[in-house]
Amino acid sequence: MTEVHGYPQMPAMTEAELDEFLAEPHLARLSTIDPDGTPHTLPIWYEWRDGEVRVSTQSVQRKVKNVERDPRVTILIDSASMPYRGVMISGEATVDPTDAAERRVSIFERYIGDHDAAAAYAAGMADKWDPVLIRIRPTRIISFDYSKASFVPES
Repeated sequence: MTEVHGYPQMPAMTEAELDEFLAEPHLARLSTIDPDGTPHTLPIWYEWRDGEVRVSTQSVQRKVKNVERDPRVTILIDSASMPYRGVMISGEATVDPTDAAERRVSIFERYIGDHDAAAAYAAGMADKWDPVLIRIRPTRIISFDYSKASFVPES
């Protein structure tokens, strides 16, 4: 079961607002746990689909090794300009190599904007490295929305 709430000092997004926000191509920051227990955080493209976050990467990446060893992750997805809005999702991650070269095209297309270019990009990367998806099933979702109420600074 996913726990969903906001921070005490600012309004949260509704479920509909959360889905709308996550449909936008924001740059996410994924945190996994290194072998020594420290966080390993990096920017990454994502897709929100069927109640989970999907990110595309290569099997040789540290984040993949970290997830295989310890599936606990957190991903932060937020806007880059005022009024700030964002979502922090903690959950259990799995590495999924099934048809990853094809399935990552929809993630790339969100950011590149063109299906053919996204497919070419995905194919080019798959020629160099074995692609995988990291699928994150949320256990906790915290959202914040500074555009609500008195949280927008006056001009």
